Amino acid sequence: MSGFTLDEVRARTLKERDSWWTVYLVDPIAVRLVRSIAGRTSITPNQLTVVALFLGLGAAVCFAFGYWQLLLLGAALYYVCFLVDCVDGKLARLTGTETIFGAWMDYVSDRFRVLVCVVALMGGQYRETGHVAFVWLALVVVFLDMLRYLNALQVYKVRREMRSHLAAALERARATLSMLEPGGDDTGEATGRGGRTMSDGGEQAVLRHGIGVLEQILRSQNEREARNQRTAGKQPDLTLPKVDLHQEFRSRFPWYQRFWAALNARRIRTHLVGGIEFQVAVFMLAPVAAVLFGPPVIGWITAFVGVLLLAFEIAIIYKLWLSTRDFFRVVDGIDGALRFSGPSDGAEEQGRDTGSDSDSQTIVR
Repeated sequence: MSGFTLDEVRARTLKERDSWWTVYLVDPIAVRLVRSIAGRTSITPNQLTVVALFLGLGAAVCFAFGYWQLLLLGAALYYVCFLVDCVDGKLARLTGTETIFGAWMDYVSDRFRVLVCVVALMGGQYRETGHVAFVWLALVVVFLDMLRYLNALQVYKVRREMRSHLAAALERARATLSMLEPGGDDTGEATGRGGRTMSDGGEQAVLRHGIGVLEQILRSQNEREARNQRTAGKQPDLTLPKVDLHQEFRSRFPWYQRFWAALNARRIRTHLVGGIEFQVAVFMLAPVAAVLFGPPVIGWITAFVGVLLLAFEIAIIYKLWLSTRDFFRVVDGIDGALRFSGPSDGAEEQGRDTGSDSDSQTIVR
C-alpha cells in the first residue's frame, strides 16, 4: 500500500499556480499515478523523463507518416507523453529526489521533443499535400517555442537580479542606520561617516522609514508562498526573497487584480496561452482537427494560437518593464536616504555614480 494519502500528494506536488490545461486535464490523473508509483515501485523521476522522451519520439513517428489513423495515434501519444512528463516532477517533489541534473534533463528533453515532433508533423503534411507552407510553419513553431522559453529564462533572471539589488539595498540601509543610532561611542553622540554628528530626529527618521518601506516590499506576497513551500517539503528561497514590483501595472490595469484572484483561486496562472497551451494546440488539437477538416486546418490552428502566444509574451515583457520602473523608484529612494545620511561633500555620491553599483544597475535596465 502507498505511504501517502491523495491529499498529501496534492499538497506536496501540485504547483501553487499552473496552466489551465494541466490543472483540469492532467493533474487529476497525475497525482493518482504519482501516489501509486511512490508507494509501490522503485521507478525514479529520471526514468520517467526518459519514458516521456520516447513517447514523444513515438508521436513524432506517427506524425511523420501523415495518415489520419496515425495522426490520431500521435496526438494520443503526445498527451500520454505530457502526462508522464508531469508525473516525473511531481514524483521528485513528493520523494525529495529533485536534482539539478534531473531539471536539466527534463528541460532539454522537452525542447528536443518539440523540435522532433514539429519537424515530423509539418514534414508529414508537406509530403502528403506538397504545400511548402508547412515547411515555413515548422520554422514558425520552432521560433515561437524558442522565444517563449528563452524569454521565460531571461524574465526570471532579471527579476532575481532585482530581488538581489533590493536585498543589498536593505542591508546597506540597516548598516547605515546602525552607524547613526547613539550608543556606539563614549560621549553618547553618534557620529556618521566622515565624523559628522547625526540627528536622531532627522536622518535616522528618514532612514527608518525607508527601511520599513523596503522590508514591506520584500515581504509582500511571500509569507503565503513560503508556507506553501514548507508544506510541500521544499526549502524556501531565504537569501533572495521574492518581490512584488507590480504596483504600476496594477494602477494602470485595476481589473487585473480581480482577474488574477479569480484564476488564482482555481490554481490557474494568468498566462493563459504559454508554451504548454501552444504544444497542446499544435500536437494534439491540430492533428485531430486535420482528420476531421483536412490538413489546412493545422496551419490555421497553429497561426491562431501562435498569435495568442505572442500577445501574452508581449504582455509579460510590458509587465516586466513596469516592474523595473517600480524597482528603480524603490532603489533610488533608499539610495537617496543613504546619501542624505552620508558625507555632505558629495564625494561618495560621485563614487557611486561611477562605480560598480551603477554598472550593475545598467545591466538590469
